[in-house]
Amino acid sequence: MTEPAKSATLTLGDKTVELPVLTGSTGPDVIDIRKLYGATDAFTFDPGFTSTAACESAITYIDGDAGVLLHRGYPIGQLASQSNFIETCYLLLHGELPTAAQYAEFETTITRHTMLHAQFDRFFEGFRRDAHPMSIMVGAVGALSAFYHDSLDIHDPVQRNISAIRLIAKMPTIAARAYKYHIGQPFVSPRNDLSYAENFLRMCFAVPAEDYVVDPKMAKAMDRIFTLHADHEQNASTSTVRLAGSSGANPFACIAAGIACLWGPSHGGANEEALLMLKEIGTPDKIPEFIEGVKSKKYKLMGFGHRVYKNYDPRATVMKESADEILELIGADNDPLFQVAKELERVALSDEYFIERKLFPNVDFYSGITLSAMGFPTSMFTVLFALARTVGWIAQWEEMLADPAQKIGRPRQLYTGPTERDFVPISARG
Repeated sequence: MTEPAKSATLTLGDKTVELPVLTGSTGPDVIDIRKLYGATDAFTFDPGFTSTAACESAITYIDGDAGVLLHRGYPIGQLASQSNFIETCYLLLHGELPTAAQYAEFETTITRHTMLHAQFDRFFEGFRRDAHPMSIMVGAVGALSAFYHDSLDIHDPVQRNISAIRLIAKMPTIAARAYKYHIGQPFVSPRNDLSYAENFLRMCFAVPAEDYVVDPKMAKAMDRIFTLHADHEQNASTSTVRLAGSSGANPFACIAAGIACLWGPSHGGANEEALLMLKEIGTPDKIPEFIEGVKSKKYKLMGFGHRVYKNYDPRATVMKESADEILELIGADNDPLFQVAKELERVALSDEYFIERKLFPNVDFYSGITLSAMGFPTSMFTVLFALARTVGWIAQWEEMLADPAQKIGRPRQLYTGPTERDFVPISARG
């Protein structure tokens, strides 16, 4: 951030205040209103904080109008097609791509921390068998602080790094156990000879009767999904992690808070909603009726358009490649669900109604199709999102703690309740 070279003048009644205008490395200028209340005795009102920058960050940049998503300056398309998730994790945490030696050391460290404490497996037994995997994730990740209390000092950079490694490494193991517990199968332990994505797929789909041989295309698609969801600037769950962290909460509690926020259908549940929409359509012949229903506001279109991206979702292009590869791999040509998805995609990309409104298929549309084709039930979609987003949450949390301007989060409000009044005894109330 550069020193303010210009300012904005705000006049409120008989008070005038000069507010500094800050400029980042790219993106719109930001009006610094930190002194506004002291100078005018007034707050700003911004529901959803859509016009408010709550922090300074050097991790992820989004230009929704241009369809741009950069991690530390690198376009998401390049990272998803030329890099991998572990390398992207290193980039988000450290700010630069690793050398070959740094990558090897980082990958080995992550691999060597994938195991869970032996007692931790018993923790899952406290949940009902029909518990949603996300409810298990919230509880299990929060419980990590009870098992790894040797790395809870947030003011010690060494302990912060240990917690970061543990969270990234153990999240696939916890997620796979949440899935196995949900479907009533025994847990499968990680193996050090497999990659991050391969390990996760094997822990989800292997059974004692036979091992699971990971198809390279499946592993590539899984790794790509993780990479595409690694971070997304100051979204609801990331802001939740930062807000929880601003109080000094331990990293496991902060990430659990992020998972709880992600669970909301308006945030992490979008790909599940998109897949449910396809199931409700049923068959390709019903798409014309559905499209007309969307235009008349009768039906809700899921998996198209995006709150941030007003052009195209830059993640969707790469995700579509993986979706096509996986559908071809499993031979889904005759599956009604995937036929509906293909036809809906074709219609949406050629219909003027969608083109004019820039309602292009987004990453949730393609990731839902891909995860379903890989064998995951919809109840696991948000779990996989949480697994991938963990590194982004950690990077944002680490950055927040290192920011000298960081304060405990305390949003203001526009109070509209009763003004001061006297208490009336119950015997005197009408």
